Amino acid sequence: MKFDHVLPFIPLYALSRIVYRMTIHHIGYERTTFMQYRRLGHAGVQVSTIALGSWLTYGGSVAEEAAAQCIRKAYDLGITFFDTANVYNHGAAEQIVGRTLKEYPRDSYVLATKVYFPMGEGPNHSGLSRKHIMEQCHASLRRLGADYIDLYQCHRYDDQTPLEETLRALDDLVTQGKVLYVGVSEWSATQIADAVYTARALNLDRIASNQPIYNMLQRYIERDVLPLCEREGIGQVVFSPLAEGVLTGKYKPGQQPPQGSRAADPQINAFMQEFMSDRTLTAVQNLQSLAQQGGYSLAQMALAWTLRQPMVSAAIIGASRPQQVEENAKAAEITLDDDVLAHIDEILGDVVEYER
Repeated sequence: MKFDHVLPFIPLYALSRIVYRMTIHHIGYERTTFMQYRRLGHAGVQVSTIALGSWLTYGGSVAEEAAAQCIRKAYDLGITFFDTANVYNHGAAEQIVGRTLKEYPRDSYVLATKVYFPMGEGPNHSGLSRKHIMEQCHASLRRLGADYIDLYQCHRYDDQTPLEETLRALDDLVTQGKVLYVGVSEWSATQIADAVYTARALNLDRIASNQPIYNMLQRYIERDVLPLCEREGIGQVVFSPLAEGVLTGKYKPGQQPPQGSRAADPQINAFMQEFMSDRTLTAVQNLQSLAQQGGYSLAQMALAWTLRQPMVSAAIIGASRPQQVEENAKAAEITLDDDVLAHIDEILGDVVEYER
């Protein structure tokens, strides 16, 4: 049967998935699971709902070959969204991600990186000035070995640089073809709104995404960030959906963290201390039976919980072993019903944070 006889009968939402599977089969890859894809907010580009990140891992606690194995496993599972940043291990993460992704067609994945944090000791080596943005974009392209970045994100808000300067620099990068979409990370609702309205008034490229912390235990974006982004069509690419690994259930109340775990490493555990109280860990352990009743792991349930939000385009996972990637990727197929969601809220109770 010819394509021109088939395509008119394929729903538009399914078309990209079918074409993607055929492309992968053509180059010799077969999927072992069926990944889901969503648009990045109102932008036309689609991303896998599970993304693979490289924060605190690649170029640091995870050796390059182990990191490459995780990236390859992710790609084989249909994960097409890879997130990194210039500051992750001072550029080493970008190099590892870029070298491994060179094994695949450039048009088969979405590559995201970030700019803001210091990359040197000079006065212009950080922030969101035009100088820093332009220089770091070019540096990231060299480290990634790429001609363009799919999603270039402002890693934090820079209150020392005029917003218009930042937005014009990003717009110029889009015009030059070095960046396809722009996003922000950990900006407040007010900061995002200012950027949206400024870009609109100046006819500059719009913000496509926001990358906030979001998980069962940290829900501050639900108050004002999510409503604003839903209204403006800005997709959420959430990080730490497993609360630094706490929502895997591996950490037990009254016990020392397992040897070799993130919580046991003083060099990388600073961001998770707020989750390590016995009260929080007890509540998390009480979620285990609920997950088991559904036939999935606690980590899979936690990821599916973040993806219940229609404006969450993707949840970023971290991994040091391919097996972790495979387990977490299965969350893309899980839908939690209202009873399960209500039970989660009941179990967690007041350990949930709704304020920054």
